[in-house]
Amino acid sequence: MADYKTARVATGTRTAVIDEGLRAHMNKVYGTMSVGLLITFLAAWAVGTNQALMVTLFTGFTRYIVMFAPLIMVFAFGAMINRMSAAGAQLFFYAFSAVMGVSISYIFLIFTNFSIAQVFLVTSIAFAGLSLWGYTTKKDISGWGSFLIMGVIGLIVASIVNIFLGSPAIMFAISVIGVLIFAGLTAYDTQKIKSMYLAHAQHGDSEWLGKSAIMGALNLYLDFINMFMFLLNLLGNRN
Repeated sequence: MADYKTARVATGTRTAVIDEGLRAHMNKVYGTMSVGLLITFLAAWAVGTNQALMVTLFTGFTRYIVMFAPLIMVFAFGAMINRMSAAGAQLFFYAFSAVMGVSISYIFLIFTNFSIAQVFLVTSIAFAGLSLWGYTTKKDISGWGSFLIMGVIGLIVASIVNIFLGSPAIMFAISVIGVLIFAGLTAYDTQKIKSMYLAHAQHGDSEWLGKSAIMGALNLYLDFINMFMFLLNLLGNRN
């Protein structure tokens, strides 16, 4: 009986430690993501309200560099993260956030400031609800992953094609589908971050957990930014 009680206490202690660690891990993920979003929108506002800088960045071949730089950095980050320290990965993420801000700075020319703020608030509420559901649901949604990633690839291809076609109808369809895909990814990525922590927490690899938190922050950041941009295309009031 004594051994049984001791085992129960030990099990309860381990569970409490893991739960506390999970809360700290998720706080780091959301905190890092929030700082990244702040950097992005400050950079977007600083560049988007500077007409001379906008002309320089979005004229000629330079605009393609600005447009595709964030995508290149995402692939580079995925390839190099295993060789980075946790601090290096975090610094790279913040640099990426600034580059993303420059890339989307054109929204301040196309949409009203009030409209941008309004859509940002709508996106924040939707993101919080979806992420909370992904964190708390008992349903295993890991099967969504392959379908959603295929959807993202389709969106990227369609968006690149539409750069040259300039079709409003295609852009509308891309925006509607994009909102749905990144809504699903928000819940999926949140559950994945939680599941990966629970699977690796017992190993006590603080360096791996630190980099995992940065990668989780990047995934949720991309979900938020993309959902925001697609919603802005659908709901934003143009200048």
